[in-house]
Amino acid sequence: MSEVVTPLVAGVVGLVFVVILVIDVLRKNPGNETMVRISLAIQSGAKAFLKREYMTVSIVVAAVAIVIALAPILTGRPDLPLGWRTSVVFVLGAIVSAIAGYVGMSIATKANSRTTQAAVDGGVKGALGVAVSAGAVMGISVASLALIGLAIVYLIFREPVIVNGYAMGASLVALFARSGGGLFTKGADMAADLVGKIEADIPEDDPRNPAVIADNVGDNVGDVAGLGADLLESYVESIIASMALAAALLGFGTAGAQSLMTLPLYIASAGLIASIIGVIFVRIVGRRSPQAALMGGTYVAAALTAIASYIIVRNFGTTFAIGGTTYGVMGPFYATLAGIASGVIIGFVCEYFTSSKFSPVKQLAEASQTGPAITVTSGTAVGMASTAVPVLALGVSIILAHQFAGMYGVAMAAFGMLATTGIVVAVDSYGPVADNAGGIAEMAGLDPEVRKITDNLDAVGNTTAAIGKGFAIGSAAFAAIGLLAAYMASARIEMADLTDPKVMAGLLVGGMLPFFFSSMLFGAVSKVAFKMIDEVRRQFREIPGLLKGEVMPDSTTCIDISTRGAIAGMVRPGILAILAPVIVGLYDEKALAGLLIGAVVTGVVLGIQTANSGGAMDNAKKYIEEGHFGGKGSLAHKAAVVGDTVGDPLKDTVGPSINILIKLMSVIALVLAPLFVRG
Repeated sequence: MSEVVTPLVAGVVGLVFVVILVIDVLRKNPGNETMVRISLAIQSGAKAFLKREYMTVSIVVAAVAIVIALAPILTGRPDLPLGWRTSVVFVLGAIVSAIAGYVGMSIATKANSRTTQAAVDGGVKGALGVAVSAGAVMGISVASLALIGLAIVYLIFREPVIVNGYAMGASLVALFARSGGGLFTKGADMAADLVGKIEADIPEDDPRNPAVIADNVGDNVGDVAGLGADLLESYVESIIASMALAAALLGFGTAGAQSLMTLPLYIASAGLIASIIGVIFVRIVGRRSPQAALMGGTYVAAALTAIASYIIVRNFGTTFAIGGTTYGVMGPFYATLAGIASGVIIGFVCEYFTSSKFSPVKQLAEASQTGPAITVTSGTAVGMASTAVPVLALGVSIILAHQFAGMYGVAMAAFGMLATTGIVVAVDSYGPVADNAGGIAEMAGLDPEVRKITDNLDAVGNTTAAIGKGFAIGSAAFAAIGLLAAYMASARIEMADLTDPKVMAGLLVGGMLPFFFSSMLFGAVSKVAFKMIDEVRRQFREIPGLLKGEVMPDSTTCIDISTRGAIAGMVRPGILAILAPVIVGLYDEKALAGLLIGAVVTGVVLGIQTANSGGAMDNAKKYIEEGHFGGKGSLAHKAAVVGDTVGDPLKDTVGPSINILIKLMSVIALVLAPLFVRG
């Protein structure tokens, strides 16, 4: 009982802080009548999409829950450790994930016009304060809800297989939320840019553009609601991977296992409180340099978590033995520290390759003077180059973590990277709020200086988003390896022998899956964008006076196109992620181990590359818009806009979805491991 009190208290403290932030945001001035009208349109569109998305996802969740509940009966194995309890926990994980996304989206859509007005009244610091508060609602809600839900599940059920179902439910919803939201926003964004900026030669977020409202809606359903579900899933799985490994390697119910299973819950509680302090730090110091304030808050939270982890492990840890090797009390702390260090390294690298402060983005902007083909190839090269240091950092951290605490240490390293999820999500999800604020400033016809302020915040948001995606994919690698080890222990697989043809076949299939999965998402984005482009062209062509600003466009039709396209496009990739590990596992449990390894190897590299390529191309466009290389309307700008339309689905649809893919397949394998055991 005592081990769940701390996370429950920390979770409640986090929710109280969220309520304070919500009250603070809603008390801000929402702006003039036009700004309020635009904000309400965005709120309405976002809620309508989430309602339809969650209805579709609920059908999948219900179907999977029924199969899990009936598994002992369907297989004729009444002793199978699945059944109704695992099913209930699975549904609870899905519900918590959905709630986190909805809460974040709701406050983000209410904060957008307030951020715009804060830029009018208080400049950079005022706008940053509102946007960060809105982002922090998402971040702290994610960590708080995840901790409370996990503590309750652990308190009631205790059994590791059942607790694993909580992660599976969160992971399933996260995949649909991230991919569906990404499809919605990028289809609208591509149409708004290609037809508006390139063909019609009108400014970004011009109120005459029918796709602009849909684009702003997409920022919230993809980069806030989708992000919240994504990081909640990462957070939960990193904790559960540690708990599952402790139980699998040391024997559930032993004193050593109990001690190691509760360490992640204590450290997560400390990370949540540290994240709250980090948010307060950003709000206090945020002045002329938003990026310095945001990164400072992240590093303050990481440092405080490291200190707290040392104290927790020293007081509640224990010596333990795995496979004949004995590890010291402080081993899990050093493993956690290795994860935190690798997360900081990945953050620095992502910032370097995606921020306009550094040479890669500046050189990419300069290359755009030669045309869109060079922009795209150079942006792809930037993303590819950005994979080297993060992958090396992950490799070194895995070796060190294993040296300190065995496979349990590898899982703790993943958790160390995500212990400060609250602040990571906060600085990531503030970006869409700033982006929306800029759109409202443009559509409401405010002073251009206001748009400069919001664009500055938005450019920083692209960088912090890339850093957040780096954290997510890095932790996905760690967590997937931890989950893989737990799966192999549960399935009684001593090792995956590369000379076994079934393992090798699994490796090849697993290595292919992230690419095939990405192809499905790219194809779905293209279909949505094609229909949206056709609709925007039709309205420009057929609605008299639209381009002259004499009448308003039909934004509702564009929102509907994105909604229907996103819902249809997210189903096939989601089904692939669910069925692949099940089919391979039923064929051979060792082949499934190979599949998971192959997916991690290619998925991690592809995820980093796509996220950073997209972030670099987006910020190269914004760097040109600041007045470099001809500024807005120049040939370099038009080339960069084309590059951005390629980069957007890379960073906001494909990249974030890949890390969920590899973790979802791993946790499905872990939950269903008893089903795959032969004999």
